[in-house]
Amino acid sequence: MKIVTAFPREVREIGNTWITLADGCRLAARIWLPADAEKIPVPALLEYLPYRKRDFTSVANSQMHGYFAGHGYASVRVDRRGSGDSDGLMFDEYLMQELTDGAEIIAWLAKQPWCTGKVGMFGSSWGGFNALQVAALRPPALKAIVTSCSTDDRFADDMHYMGGCLLNDNLMWGSTAFSFMARPPDPALVGESWREMWMQRLEDTESLVATWMSHHRRDAYWKHGSVCEDFSAIQCPVYAVGGWADGYSNAIPRLLAGLKVPRKGLIGPWGHRWGHMAVPGPAMGMLQEAVRWWDHWLKDKDTGLMAEPMLRVWMQDHVPPKSFYAERPGRWVAEVSWPSGRIGSRRWHLNAGSLDDAAAAERALTHTSPTTIGEGSGEWCPYGYQAEMPSDQREDDGNSLCFDAAPLAEGFEFLGAPVVTLDLAVDKPVAQLCVRLNGVAPDGASTRLTYGVLNLTHRDSHEHPQAMVPGKRTRVRVQLNDIAHAVPKGHRLRVAISTGYWPLMWPAPEPVTLTVFTGASTLDLPVRAPREEDKRLRPFDPPEAAPAEAHVEKRPYARSRRHSRDMITGEHAIEAVKDRGRILISKIDLEYSGGGRERYSIRLGDPLSAKAVSLYTITHGRGSWQVAIETETIVTATKDNFLVTAKLEAYESGVRVFSKTWDNRIRRDLI
Repeated sequence: MKIVTAFPREVREIGNTWITLADGCRLAARIWLPADAEKIPVPALLEYLPYRKRDFTSVANSQMHGYFAGHGYASVRVDRRGSGDSDGLMFDEYLMQELTDGAEIIAWLAKQPWCTGKVGMFGSSWGGFNALQVAALRPPALKAIVTSCSTDDRFADDMHYMGGCLLNDNLMWGSTAFSFMARPPDPALVGESWREMWMQRLEDTESLVATWMSHHRRDAYWKHGSVCEDFSAIQCPVYAVGGWADGYSNAIPRLLAGLKVPRKGLIGPWGHRWGHMAVPGPAMGMLQEAVRWWDHWLKDKDTGLMAEPMLRVWMQDHVPPKSFYAERPGRWVAEVSWPSGRIGSRRWHLNAGSLDDAAAAERALTHTSPTTIGEGSGEWCPYGYQAEMPSDQREDDGNSLCFDAAPLAEGFEFLGAPVVTLDLAVDKPVAQLCVRLNGVAPDGASTRLTYGVLNLTHRDSHEHPQAMVPGKRTRVRVQLNDIAHAVPKGHRLRVAISTGYWPLMWPAPEPVTLTVFTGASTLDLPVRAPREEDKRLRPFDPPEAAPAEAHVEKRPYARSRRHSRDMITGEHAIEAVKDRGRILISKIDLEYSGGGRERYSIRLGDPLSAKAVSLYTITHGRGSWQVAIETETIVTATKDNFLVTAKLEAYESGVRVFSKTWDNRIRRDLI
C-alpha cells in the first residue's frame, strides 16, 4: 500500500473535543481537517464507534481519516456513549439511544464553522451497521453513506444467527464485546473521574451472550436496527462494500435490490476489512473510490462514479482448498443494475449420488452426520488471517450426503445466491441442515464455493417457527450465500448435505436422521454469461492511505487454530488463539493489548456434549496507570435449555478491583 504524505489540503488534527448532547452527555470526538477549514469550510465525514478513537483500532483508522482530511473533508471519529472517553453507559449493540445520539452528532457537525453543512457517514462492521441505521432516521444534514462489512438484517444474516441456527460467533463476539464495554476512559482526558466512570461501567455491564441467546426468533429485538424492515426509510445515497470471504457479503445484493435511492455495490475477494487493506487480495484503492463518492454527493463534483455500473464484484477463479490465501485469482466484472436481467438460472437435479440435467426416478436416501461434521468449515467471518478459511472439504464430504455432477465439458461462471430445494423428512421435531456447494478438482480436492444453513423449524418463517413433524415429507428451500465464481472445464460440482456443522453452528439437541427424496430435489445456479464491457471497466487505483499515527508494535498479531481428537473419550476439540498484539501509541504514551482464546468441543454421537468457551483479555496502561479486563463466557446445553455462565474481572495495577459472575438458563426455543 502506498503511503501518501502530500495532499491537496494541509491537515491538522484536533486530538479531542467534546460534543455535548441535549441530555448533557458529553461524547469524545477526534477530528482531522484541512488546516484552513475555518476559512474555506468543508463537508464533514463521521465514523461513530465503541472501538475508542485514541487506541485499539486507531492506528489503521487514522490512515483513513487523515486521507479524507487531505482531500478536503473534516473527518471525525466519535466514541459512542459509554465507550472510550465519552460519558454514559453502553448496554448493547445499536440501541435507539446510540442511533439518536448519532443523529445529534450529525446536526452538531453541520453547524460547525469549518463545515459546509453537508455530512457523510462511513464505517466498517459496527460503523457500517450504524451508518445504515442512522441513515434510516433521516437526519437532514446526512447526504450520503459508505457502509462496509455490515448487514441490513440483524437476525437472519448477522453473527448471532444464520438461517435460524445459532452461530458460535455469537459467543465469540459476545465475550469480546463484553470486555470492550468494560474498558475505562483515559484519565489524561477525563481527569480524576476516570475511576468512578470505570466502576459505573463495570457495575452496569451485562453478559451480551445471554441477551442475544434469549431471542431465538425474529422478534422486535432483532427487527430494531434491521433496515430491511423498511428500505424506504433510507433516503440518502448508499455505497455498500464488502468481500466474498467476509460474513456479510449477502447484504450488498439485498441493499441494491431493496433501496430506491442512488446506490452502488462493491464486493472484492477479501475478508472483514476495507478494500485498501484487503486479504485475500488483490487490494484496491478503496480510499480513492470513497473520495470519488464523497466528492460527487458532498461537493457536487462529477467524478464519473455514478455513470459506472451499479454492482462491481471480483469473479473468483478456482483455487485449491487452503485455510489461508494471500491472493485470490480472478477479475473484476460488473452489472449495470441489480437484480440483473442478464443472469439466468441453470438447474441440476439431485439424483441418487449425482447431479444431472434431468430428474431420475425418485429414491429415498437416509443420512445421519456425525456430531463432529464441520471441522473443515473455517471461521464464519474471516478477517484475512491465517487458518480462517475453509480447508479441504473431503473429510466433511465423506460425512455428508453428496451429489456429484459429471466433469464439466465447458467451464461457466455464476454470480448470486444458489438455491437448493429439497424434498425431505426428518425423524425429530428439531433439526437443521448445512448445504455446501463445492468445486471438485480432477485430483479430488474439494473447495467450498459457498454454503447455507437452515434450522428446519424456521423453514417457513424466522418469526413464527414450527416444529417438524417426524416422518412427514416436507419441501424446503435453502438459499446459499451469494458468490461470484468461475468453475473450470473438467471440474465437478458437488452438493454436500449434513445434519449439523460444528463448530460453526450449535447442534440440534438430538441426533437426526435425514431422508432426502432424490429426483424431486434440485440445485439452481445463477449463471452469468461473460460481458464484453467488463474488459473496459475503469481499473481501480492501487491502494493508498495516509501515514498511520506513530506507534510501536511491542508484540505482533498472532493467530492459530488447532484440531485435536481424543481417541478414548471421542471428544473432538478446536482451539483458536486470536492475539491482537501489544501496541504503544507514541503521541499519548499509551500502551494497549488485547486477545482471546476459544475452545469448541463435542463428543461423537452426543450433541449435548457440545461446549464453547471464550476468554478475552484487554490491557491499557501509561506509567503508573495500568488496568486490565478479563472475561470468560461458557455455553453448554441440555435438551431443553442453554446454560450460559460468564465472569468479568477488572484489575488496577495488578490488583483485582472488580469481579462479577452470571449464570443464565435460557429455554431452547425450537433450536
